[in-house]
Amino acid sequence: MAFSSSLWSSLIVPNPNRTTISPRFSHKPHKLPLSPAFAIPPLSTATAADVSGAIDGTTVAVVSGGFVAALAAVLSLTDPERRRQMQAEEVGGGDKEVVREYFNNSGFQRWKKIYGETDEVNRVQRDIRLGHSKTVESTLSMLKDEGSLQGVTVCDAGCGTGSLSIPLAKEGAVVFASDISAAMVAEAEKQAKEQLVASENGSTPVLPKFVVKDLESLDGKYDTVVCLDVLIHYPQSKADGMIGHLASLANNRLILSFAPKTFYYDILKRIGELFPGPSKATRAYLHSEADVERALKKVGWTIRKKGLITTQFYFARLIEAVPM
Repeated sequence: MAFSSSLWSSLIVPNPNRTTISPRFSHKPHKLPLSPAFAIPPLSTATAADVSGAIDGTTVAVVSGGFVAALAAVLSLTDPERRRQMQAEEVGGGDKEVVREYFNNSGFQRWKKIYGETDEVNRVQRDIRLGHSKTVESTLSMLKDEGSLQGVTVCDAGCGTGSLSIPLAKEGAVVFASDISAAMVAEAEKQAKEQLVASENGSTPVLPKFVVKDLESLDGKYDTVVCLDVLIHYPQSKADGMIGHLASLANNRLILSFAPKTFYYDILKRIGELFPGPSKATRAYLHSEADVERALKKVGWTIRKKGLITTQFYFARLIEAVPM
């Protein structure tokens, strides 16, 4: 399940350092000219749900870069935990239950539109769609750098509506796709059956095997494991174990994307938490590249390629790890 509803509000600030990703991930991201203002991205969690709150009438906070720094001390005293606990109590569990409930109901309807091709999306949602498609394209580029994907086994952990699984199958990969949301899995399977048709030479791609599973329940062995924008649901203490678990399923490669944790983005996230809004249904955890790298090294893996994908409302760090 790529993306989730996080705890952001629609925040307008100057773009401090907009970057784009190198297609081959072999160079540092290059800087683009500064833009006068842009809406702070929901990071790799795709908080279009929150940003689109502006459309629903929720408050839009206008913040300058200097003001962000000035608020740091004040925000350190705020605690959205009570609101989060109430969310968990409503569904009778913790983070996992909140995520499952959200993506089986209102979150599914929202993200089905964003991941789809309908024109019934606002400007922010359209931009999130673009960012997500760039992540998928960059992931496919990483995978195909090693040659043909024909017969390569790939686990798409958190497959959402199949935006990566289906292109992988078209490339000839043998895909095992999972998601915590039964609604997402059903939609992914429906899309796969519609899109994976016989080619001109008469061959038909093998349909991915779709199952309803959370990350912890995944098992088996695959040439490659891919997990895009799912770590947003895991605090670092749990993300370490999850990264190790995903690595244990992969023989050759592990590809991850996550919301990058920096001082600047962390403060902006805290500001967003001050504006509850009806769409903020799940927690959003940012992760530093250093922490992810440390978790990989702990289980004998190392980062081989990396890049940063950005649009106006979307930021994601994408890495490829291999055994040491």
